[in-house]
Amino acid sequence: MNNPIKIAVDAMGGENSPNKIIRGIEIHNNKSKNIFYNIFGDENLIIPLIKKTKLRTDSYQINHTQNFINDEDSPLSAAKKGKDTSMWLSIESLKNQESDAIVSAGNTGALFVIAKLNLKMIEKIDKPALSALWPNKNGMNIVLDLGANIECNEKNLVDFSLMGSALHKSLFEKEESKVALLNIGSEELKGNNIIKNTYQILNENKNSLFSFKGYIEGNHIMDGNVNVIVTDGFTGNIALKTAEGTANFITSELKFAFNSSILGKISALLNINNLRKFKNKLDPRLYNGAILLGLDKPVIKSHGSTDAVGFANSLKVCEKIIKGKLIDKIKKNII
Repeated sequence: MNNPIKIAVDAMGGENSPNKIIRGIEIHNNKSKNIFYNIFGDENLIIPLIKKTKLRTDSYQINHTQNFINDEDSPLSAAKKGKDTSMWLSIESLKNQESDAIVSAGNTGALFVIAKLNLKMIEKIDKPALSALWPNKNGMNIVLDLGANIECNEKNLVDFSLMGSALHKSLFEKEESKVALLNIGSEELKGNNIIKNTYQILNENKNSLFSFKGYIEGNHIMDGNVNVIVTDGFTGNIALKTAEGTANFITSELKFAFNSSILGKISALLNINNLRKFKNKLDPRLYNGAILLGLDKPVIKSHGSTDAVGFANSLKVCEKIIKGKLIDKIKKNII
């Protein structure tokens, strides 16, 4: 392969690993070319799984370690486990420029701490932000912060606007990035002082990377009028969990309604194509891959409970942000 994109993969993190990790790599590899996978984990478990795939031997390297971080470990205890865990080694390969990005489905808190211990912050960025994809009527939102920072000041929220827009441009190059601040109302005077001050800064200081659209309320997140939604980590995490729970509730109730009677089953058969589109729109696997923005290297967090399809999508996110030169876009536009 000529100058392949190198993705470091923590093969031991999350539920049903390394099975879903290796299967996810195979799914991604079937759709993407010129990708090299630096796989970190127990080769005694990984090699038998890889032998069942059609992965070419020159498309991956297994970096053996039997040590890994458990989901139950605290961030501090995970960091103290040593530098020979699959998560630490995969991040270290990024630090040593042996990989271009890292993805893990493992312990979120541990990933943040170990990433910050090994990697540098982008100059002028004070805090990292956890961002993720969120569907809307017209396509996709970037939402941040989703839990990395409970408290944020005006500078942090302005930085999040820049980083979120850079991520949006990396993933959706042809779309205009439209930023809005998540707030309790759409009027200019609504919200706390930090939100109102951030509004004034973004409204007065124009940036070529995005256009500022003011406030957005929670019930309009999915309207599609904006595509980069900025908030503090406390509010963002609650909004995300509420949306996920609502989507799961609607899906399960709809499934129950169609299966509870003969008429319902007939209706489901008559509307099978529309139901399939509806299911895909709410399928969290298709949006898997949260990005820790603010570090000078791309760190991607896959959901721990996702399956191989979801993990493959997080690998696709890695691929897109490397090709889209995410870090360079942030560095170029940061104030």
